[in-house]
Amino acid sequence: MKHAEQQTVVEGTPQDCFDALLDYESFPDWQRAVKAVEVVTRDRKGRGEEVEFEIDAKVRTIHYRLRYAYEPPHRISWDYVEGDVKDVDGEFVLEDQGDGTTLATYSLALDPGVWLPGPLQKVLNDQVMKGSVEDLKRRVEGAR
Repeated sequence: MKHAEQQTVVEGTPQDCFDALLDYESFPDWQRAVKAVEVVTRDRKGRGEEVEFEIDAKVRTIHYRLRYAYEPPHRISWDYVEGDVKDVDGEFVLEDQGDGTTLATYSLALDPGVWLPGPLQKVLNDQVMKGSVEDLKRRVEGAR
C-alpha cells in the first residue's frame, strides 16, 4: 500500500469542513478530481454510508465504492468496498486550531493493484490529494 498525506488550514470550524465533506452529491462541482458521485446507501442519520465515485486520476478514470464511518465533527474515514483498484482507505481529520480555523489532514492508503512509477505516484499525491484539501479549503471559505 502506498501511503500519502496532505494538510491545509481552513478558515472555518471543523463542523463547517465536516458538513462540506458530507455533501457527496456536490463533489463534482467543487472537487476537481471527482467526475461523478452516487450515494448508494445512507446510515440512520441520512449520511452517505456506501458511496460510488468516478475519479479523474489524470492517466485514466477510476471507479470505486467506499464505506464511510463518522466521528462528528472531527473525523470521516472510509474503507474500500469494490472497484478499479485493489484497495484504498483513508480519512479526513479535522482539528480545531482554537482561532476559528481547522487543520484538515487527508490521509490515504492506496494499492492500485499494479505497479505505479514514481512520477505517477507524485501526480496522485501532488495533484489529486493536494487538490482535495485545497478544494475543501475553497469550498468552506467560499461559503462564509
